[in-house]
Amino acid sequence: MPHTARRLLTSTLLVAAVGAGLATAPAAANAATVSATVRVNSNLKVRATPSLSGSIVGSVRDNQKIAVLCVTSGTSVQGSIRTSNLWARLGTGRYISFAYVATTKAIGRCATTTPQAVPVKNKPATTTASKYITGKIRSSSGPVNVRTAPNTSGNVVLKLNNGRQALLVCAVTGQSVAGTVRTTTQWDRTSTGLYLSHAYVISPALPTCAGSTTPPATSPSVTPEQFIKAAVPGAQQGWREYGVPPSVTIAQAILESGWGRSTLSSTHRNYFGIKCQNGRYGTIANGCQTYKTQECTKAGKCYDTTGVFRTYSSMANSFRDHGNFLKVNSRYKPAFAYTKNANKFIWTVWKAGYATDPNYYTKITGIMASNKLYQYDTWK
Repeated sequence: MPHTARRLLTSTLLVAAVGAGLATAPAAANAATVSATVRVNSNLKVRATPSLSGSIVGSVRDNQKIAVLCVTSGTSVQGSIRTSNLWARLGTGRYISFAYVATTKAIGRCATTTPQAVPVKNKPATTTASKYITGKIRSSSGPVNVRTAPNTSGNVVLKLNNGRQALLVCAVTGQSVAGTVRTTTQWDRTSTGLYLSHAYVISPALPTCAGSTTPPATSPSVTPEQFIKAAVPGAQQGWREYGVPPSVTIAQAILESGWGRSTLSSTHRNYFGIKCQNGRYGTIANGCQTYKTQECTKAGKCYDTTGVFRTYSSMANSFRDHGNFLKVNSRYKPAFAYTKNANKFIWTVWKAGYATDPNYYTKITGIMASNKLYQYDTWK
């Protein structure tokens, strides 16, 4: 969702407005409506009560102007603007989550027929928030899609950036996804009834959603020590054939396959994401396989697409083909002046356009140093 100056100003004023609104006397809050705008990527359900379990009595669309009478407490919702337990009352028996409402004016609390609860110093034994488990997004490949179903065919409703928190309810079994954290078929249901892949989430264990089967364990993966041990022969063979320093090859495989946890590497032994070209896969790979994937423009806008990737009979062949790929591409020719200098080699490859990540060189050399990969540059 684009962040314009106007949007940022609205968000800032809104925080102040909510704070001011809570201090308004109930009678005044119900005396007049406040104009507001709905901010949602699709239609937003209007409910009979301020709760996600309330009966649906209508819907509002994105950018629709609404008249809000007041706000009242209800189910906490993580929306496009904020996470809030407030609900906007539109009329008798008509509520929408305030998490999707933008306004620059103060909105008062709804009048109640019973006295309002008085804050207490002691934390209640149970709270509404206790129903949710907080997860944190970990993604090295851009924002994570939040969808209407536990698969990549579900409509994208929100995008959560790396480090963003998400309110989770339970887990279901869905499409397998190879993410930054793990490869898994587990999808997490959010407090708003949407889904995001657990492959990009760090959280405590989630209960299984009612009516769902227990999510299977994440795909097995080797330890870093085991991965490096298995990688060394192919990386050193790649240097003997093509001149790519073994430490560079191993470090790139670690970063680009997530220590071999990606579906592409664990299933088809492709550790570098090398693609087929018009059905051709060269002399080292043994075929092609189509995968759903995501690509991003230089402006940072990401979109879903498909890619046809090479498959290999062994890890060593993937590593050898990586060396061949760099050797036959003329853009990387300057790097081969440094076949016995790992840092200068990867610096030159990166500067030639191998990766758009501004921290790619730092990440690779950091992996080489922290895992003592230079010891495998034996130059034999």
